[in-house]
Amino acid sequence: RYVNGHAKKHYEDAQIPMTNHKKTEKQEKVQHTVCMDCSSYSTYCYRCDDFVVNDTKLGLVQKVREHLQNLENSAFTSDRHRKRKLLENSSLNSKLLKVNGSTTALCATGLRNLGNTCFMNAILQSLSNIQQFCCYFKELPAVELRNGKTAGRRTYHTRSQGDNNVSLVEEFRKTLCALWQGSQTAFSPESLFYVVWKIMPNFRGYQQQDAHEFMRYLLDHLHLELQGGFNGVSRSVILQENSGLSASNKCCINGASTVVTAIFGGILQNEVNCLICGTESRKFDPFLDLSLDIPSQFRNKRAKSQENGPMCTLRDCLRSFTDLEELDETELYMCHKCKKKQKSTKKFWIQKLPKVLCLHLKRFHWTAYLRNKVDTYVEFPLRGLDMKCYLLEPENSGPESCLYDLAAVVVHHGSGVGSGHYTAYAAHEGRWFHFNDSTVTLTDEETVVKAKAYILFYVERQAKSGSDKL
Repeated sequence: RYVNGHAKKHYEDAQIPMTNHKKTEKQEKVQHTVCMDCSSYSTYCYRCDDFVVNDTKLGLVQKVREHLQNLENSAFTSDRHRKRKLLENSSLNSKLLKVNGSTTALCATGLRNLGNTCFMNAILQSLSNIQQFCCYFKELPAVELRNGKTAGRRTYHTRSQGDNNVSLVEEFRKTLCALWQGSQTAFSPESLFYVVWKIMPNFRGYQQQDAHEFMRYLLDHLHLELQGGFNGVSRSVILQENSGLSASNKCCINGASTVVTAIFGGILQNEVNCLICGTESRKFDPFLDLSLDIPSQFRNKRAKSQENGPMCTLRDCLRSFTDLEELDETELYMCHKCKKKQKSTKKFWIQKLPKVLCLHLKRFHWTAYLRNKVDTYVEFPLRGLDMKCYLLEPENSGPESCLYDLAAVVVHHGSGVGSGHYTAYAAHEGRWFHFNDSTVTLTDEETVVKAKAYILFYVERQAKSGSDKL
């Protein structure tokens, strides 16, 4: 269903209109082409674009499920022995690598592509390497196991399941727990993707989606669900007890604070000045990430090796975001003193920096009827990104609180937002990894800095260490 599209091809073939106009009653009946996922045993209908619960009168679909479950159970024991032997024999283990002369196992686990879901995989791998954020979810208690007749049995995805029966937080937790377990095979995040389909209709189907848009939807929905109850206990209480994040570090967005706002939440001051009467208007906007334009003067410089003119740096993008800007005719400001829309200037200041600074480079923009990609290389630091000069009150910040070190990078390969491919680079215990769906490879800093970044995740530095600033 996902990768080779074999079942989908059968569905498409069944939709070819018949040439004979004298259709029989049987031919006029709607054709429902279904397929079964051999991992979850859920049955999916292409015509209905949904999971279905329908079975035959003899319950044959359920019999197939039970037969597959028995095969899986019987294979489990022999498979466990096979894996143990594989680990014991280092010559057969393709996931062993040498670090400082000693052989260690490559513990990173890839994520299967479920049909153009690289946008989701790249974001999940990046978030899994932000330790404070990832650890919070992994330490959450699991949803209570079913008991009685349903104990130990799978929950099949069916159309009868409503939104109340799915939990994004729970599936996100299970996915994070599956990563970094040293598994020899890639993990399939289909249960999480199913929940995404249920609660984020924008991401239904198998078209390529925008990774930044997915990240924002994911964080927003995690934030909203975390504000609800969890086994009778508010997750905000769990946040206060387990995360060690003080109230002063929290940033509230749409209600109570959660781990999402505590880690990614910052505050911008938006300052607008009327050019006619000089009236100044200020407002504070919470943010989970900053979207930065690539300045127009750098847009033709595509590669790091090109020598024509200065290279675009992350600092250029940040300066363009925070510099004083005169609003054009389409963005006239409604001045309360003049009582009408007037020409004005706008400037952003950062009032509060987040623990994890997420920077999104605006590589896609509309020109006439097309959405083009800005393929400019933007130089970014691995360590010591200094954000002090963009702060509203830099004198109130400590010497280390404005320094950030890179944790992960999402890269878009290709020309358009609706096509191409996403991969991610992330640092884990001092080593850099490249996550390309189910394939995970060890890489180095030189390779990372050459990447054409789309989303950058910087983590606030905790302890003093000598490193260059941006």
